[in-house]
Amino acid sequence: MGTENQPVIAVCIPCYKATSTILRVLSSIGPEVAHIFVIDDACPELTADYVEKHCTDPRLTIIRNDRNLGVGGAVVKGYRAALNLGVEIAVKIDSDGQMNPELVPYLISSIIDGSADYAKGCRFYSLKDMRSMPLVRLFGNAALSIINKVTSGYWTIVDPTNGFTAIHHTALQQLPLNRISHGYFFESDMLFRLSTIRAVVKDVPMASVYDDEESQLKIGRVLWQFPPLYGKAFVKRMLYCYFLRDFNAVSLHFCMAVALIVPGSVWGSYHWWLSINTGVVATAGTVMLAVLPLILGFQFLLGAVQGDMANQPDEPLQRSINRTDRRMLKPPSGKKR
Repeated sequence: MGTENQPVIAVCIPCYKATSTILRVLSSIGPEVAHIFVIDDACPELTADYVEKHCTDPRLTIIRNDRNLGVGGAVVKGYRAALNLGVEIAVKIDSDGQMNPELVPYLISSIIDGSADYAKGCRFYSLKDMRSMPLVRLFGNAALSIINKVTSGYWTIVDPTNGFTAIHHTALQQLPLNRISHGYFFESDMLFRLSTIRAVVKDVPMASVYDDEESQLKIGRVLWQFPPLYGKAFVKRMLYCYFLRDFNAVSLHFCMAVALIVPGSVWGSYHWWLSINTGVVATAGTVMLAVLPLILGFQFLLGAVQGDMANQPDEPLQRSINRTDRRMLKPPSGKKR
C-alpha cells in the first residue's frame, strides 16, 4: 500500500486492434501511476507482442487472454491483477487514444479525498467539447444516459458509458467481478453493481479526442443486445434495493403504480379492441375505469422516481467500512458479568 498522501495507483488498458495508438497512450501515463496492466484480449494484431517490443516502461505488466473475452472481461482481468498487488485505486483507460492519461490525477482526486468510491469521465459538461463529438455518438450517448439513470439509480451521472474510470479498492473488493458483463455493456453493468453495494459515484468533466479511429461498438449491437440487459438490471435493482434489503416509501409507491397501471392498461386495451371490432362505443364509465387507474398509477410512479432520486448513496464505502472496521477493533467497554 502507498502512503496516506500517495496511494498505489494502477492503470488497466484493455487492448484489441490497438497497435496504432497504444504506444502514445502508454507514453502519456504520468509518474503517479505505480503499475500499468496492458491486457491483450486475443488481439489479431498481437498488441501484446508489439508493446513488449517497443515499450520498456518498468511499470508495465502484459496480460494475454487465450480467447477474446470482450472489453469487460479484459478489464476484470486487470482489476484482479491490481487487487493481487494491493493497489488502492485502479484506473481504466481505453487503448484507442480518446482519453488523456495526463488527467489521471484529476480523475482520482475525489477518490483520494474520500468523497467518492468510483469516478467517471464526463464529456457533456462543456458545449465546446461536445461539438467535437460525432453527432451519432452524441445522440446515442444521450439516450443511453437517460436509460442508465433509470437502471442504475445514479440520476446525477451524465455520461455513464464513458470508459475513463477509477475505482477505490474498497468498492472493487465488494463487486462480484465474475458476474459483471464481459462485453460492451460493462460500463453500464458496473454502475448497476455499484448501486447494489451503495457506492458513491461522481462525474469528472473531461474532453475526448475523436480522430479517424474505428469504434468497435456498433449501433446495431447496442439496439439488439442492450435493451434486455438494461431491463434485467432494472428489475434486479428494484427487487434487491427496495424489497429484499429494504421496504420504504419508494417500494410502496412502486407497488401502487404497478397495481393501478397494469389493470388500467389491460381494461382499456380490451375495451378499445372490443369497440373497434363491434362498432359499439364504450360508455363513459368504461373509459373512466381505464383512465382513472392510469392517472393515479402514473402519479404513484412519479413519487417512486422522486424517492429513488433522493435515495442515491452519499457516504463513500471507503469511509463507512473503515469506520466499521475501527469499531470492530475497539475493545468492549463496561463491567464483566
